Amino acid sequence: MRLDKFLKVSRLIKRRTIANKVSEQGRIYVNGNIAKPSKQLKEGDIITIVHADSEVRVKVTKIPLNNVSVQEAATLYEIL
Repeated sequence: MRLDKFLKVSRLIKRRTIANKVSEQGRIYVNGNIAKPSKQLKEGDIITIVHADSEVRVKVTKIPLNNVSVQEAATLYEIL
């Protein structure tokens, strides 16, 4: 699954367009490397999202085949 879609489906970022914008600004890293929105994710990848005053690090635990419910979205990643 693409990085921008995963961020939206997992609800780490509210909208896919925002995920694209943040990624294009170089504020999202996958396994320590700057990632483009089209980056293909796999289970075990570490995503770092850099905000103005903090950063969020998560480990991908499951890649969904399509959209998931709000309750299931939190099971797609583990906060580090």
